[in-house]
Amino acid sequence: MATNTIPDITLNDGNTIPQLGFGVFQVEPRDTVTAVREALRIGYRHIDTAQMYGNESEVGQAIRTSGLEREEVFVTSKLSNAFHRPDDARKAIQSTLDELRFNYVDLFLIHWPLPTLYDGDFVSTWKALEEFRADGRARSIGVSNFQVPHLERLAAETDTPPAVNQVEVHPYFGNEQVRAYGREHGIVTEAWSPIAQGKVLGDPVITGIAGKVGRTPAQVVLRWHIQRGDVVFPKSVTPARVAENFAIFDFTLDDDDMARITGLDRGETGRQGAHPDTFDWMPA
Repeated sequence: MATNTIPDITLNDGNTIPQLGFGVFQVEPRDTVTAVREALRIGYRHIDTAQMYGNESEVGQAIRTSGLEREEVFVTSKLSNAFHRPDDARKAIQSTLDELRFNYVDLFLIHWPLPTLYDGDFVSTWKALEEFRADGRARSIGVSNFQVPHLERLAAETDTPPAVNQVEVHPYFGNEQVRAYGREHGIVTEAWSPIAQGKVLGDPVITGIAGKVGRTPAQVVLRWHIQRGDVVFPKSVTPARVAENFAIFDFTLDDDDMARITGLDRGETGRQGAHPDTFDWMPA
């Protein structure tokens, strides 16, 4: 078993989260157990799943059969868009725990704010998550894909700030307004789509820096995320790539390289995923 060298970040509730995680978005259930067990063997200690990914059960199985104690692995899951009403959310978190076969998750998130659905009421959903933290079923709670106005509304109408906000961030879309709000209010940013689905890896700036430091383009981009202070969780089912993504803590990027990568930001035109103000997809 590899030695864990991943730094921890302290959340605003006093808990800690490993800065590098392993994501299982779009990993087929039949592949999830093998992929997660390999990630844990390499040294990852943070697994990011969601109800809408359809692979919570397999994530739990991989952890239970990994040889690690439950407390050694930080597990995140997320509330399905179908279960925002408080009573549905209460049933949903129990479903997550049943699928994982755990009695708690380390972090539970509202997956999308869905401001055009549920009469725009994500506040009552958040209050249900506050209950889950109080009763211990979720040790930390947070949000995903929340814009600054969504976060401001939670701050005005509820008692608990999110511990994290998981949003799209990569060199072509820095999402700087959301990240700045998080820094100001003690909300850790988690970066999904950290390499823009591979689109940034051929950028001349990235490849030039990779050549200079003797690393792959993916390692350079992931290191950029780490040095900016965000939590990042690349996804791959290829063992060599999973290991490559883990090997980012034995080199650093200098200030000029960091600035050059940050300067690739294209603003909204660089966004790869859906916009949180309009996204309204519901699972069947």
